[in-house]
Amino acid sequence: LPRAPAVAILAQVGSESATNSCHSTHSALQTTANKMAKAAKTTRKTVEPVVRDATMHMHKYIHKIQFKRRAPRAIREIRKFAAKAMLTKDIRIDTTLNRYIWSNGIRNLPRRIRVRMSRKRNED
Repeated sequence: LPRAPAVAILAQVGSESATNSCHSTHSALQTTANKMAKAAKTTRKTVEPVVRDATMHMHKYIHKIQFKRRAPRAIREIRKFAAKAMLTKDIRIDTTLNRYIWSNGIRNLPRRIRVRMSRKRNED
């Protein structure tokens, strides 16, 4: 939760009558905090276009994967990594990155790869 609204909640609770017990003050805090949490969940952050560089340690992701499945699995792991970093499901892998992954064959992958991820605006 943001810092400023939490202070406002405490000020509202403190302004109530002094006859309230500690328990009722706690429950009032809890209900207002729950309302704010629900309001925060409904509002979404707008995702702006951004470009980030990252180094992926491919050897970590491909450990204990059988040889004939390594390169395809690496492509899936890159997609998963980019989806988590960029907060989007639409991941498109450039042909140069695909060629670099497959450059040593299906089983001998590069240990580390440098990836440039860019989130673009949706044209739709």
